[in-house]
Amino acid sequence: MENCIFCKIVGGHIPSTPVFENEWVYAFNDLSPVAPQHILIVTKKHIKSLATIEPSDLETLGQVQLAAQKIAVLLGVDASGFRLVSNCGSDGGQTVDHLHYHFLAGREMKWPPG
Repeated sequence: MENCIFCKIVGGHIPSTPVFENEWVYAFNDLSPVAPQHILIVTKKHIKSLATIEPSDLETLGQVQLAAQKIAVLLGVDASGFRLVSNCGSDGGQTVDHLHYHFLAGREMKWPPG
């Protein structure tokens, strides 16, 4: 989508600090971190949110999970733990209409989150 900020980041039109990339996802440092390690994992395919996924998106969704695991190893938090969050819709806190996940690590996460 031409007006989507995450599509522009994935396309290299807006600079970012990459952490991980494969055919399905692009992960980069969040500009407004809420944890010592806050990475955004963005699908390369423009999908509005989890509410709009289709069966054909299953491989992409699985690749997000694998990316999170690989990022945890890269950052050295695979043993201590991390949180993976996807906000969906305005009540869920989604502010960019492009499916993405927040990888949060480097501190103890509290529950409930919000």
